[in-house]
Amino acid sequence: MNAYLHRSENRGHVKAGWLNTYHSFSFGSWYNPKYMGFGPLRVINDDTIAANNGFGTHPHDNMEILTYVTDGRLTHRDSMGNEEYIHAGEWQLMSAGTGVAHSEINNTDEAVHLFQIWIQPNIRDAEPTYQQIKLNPHDEPNKWHLIVGPNDNAPMFIRQNAEVKAAVLEEGKTLDIATTQKHNYVHVVKGQIMIENQIVKAGDALLFDEKTSIKALEDSEMIWFDLPA
Repeated sequence: MNAYLHRSENRGHVKAGWLNTYHSFSFGSWYNPKYMGFGPLRVINDDTIAANNGFGTHPHDNMEILTYVTDGRLTHRDSMGNEEYIHAGEWQLMSAGTGVAHSEINNTDEAVHLFQIWIQPNIRDAEPTYQQIKLNPHDEPNKWHLIVGPNDNAPMFIRQNAEVKAAVLEEGKTLDIATTQKHNYVHVVKGQIMIENQIVKAGDALLFDEKTSIKALEDSEMIWFDLPA
């Protein structure tokens, strides 16, 4: 099996007042030519937004933008007319298509922790769409939960031949990864796991190309990206 470990300490780290963020791939003011994405996966930002702050209205186009809130509550507004709360354990997929402007604000008195993920679409200039689900992997541990996929059996539809799954794995438990495509990327949200005799801790990710299995060295949470080449 070909595998590569992307260590947490090799991520970009930007702390700018209200925002404390770690970039798995080059983003904004942080640039590293070694980390420009993986297949169509372009961004994984691990963001903590301070109380009563956030991202003001700004535009995007031709990007599939997936947001996962792990702690707190975020308020989303966009030019499609959506105004929604995203609570801990909820996921939002905004397909920017021909263009959409949006804001993500923490209008509470507590910090919000979230992951913002960008995946490049395989269809350009489509009509923008908005989807949101509650699917907290903590509610049913020790199994993969499909979050987004390219067809109608997925909870949310993405404009790419890709699947995103999430799991919470209890200490000592194992979980198989049955790869279907060339590029696979598992990002550890919390805890510590072992894949192919490599210890992968929170903030780390493993890139690989064959079926494998995970063992939790402690209670852990992870996101798996099953991606085309």
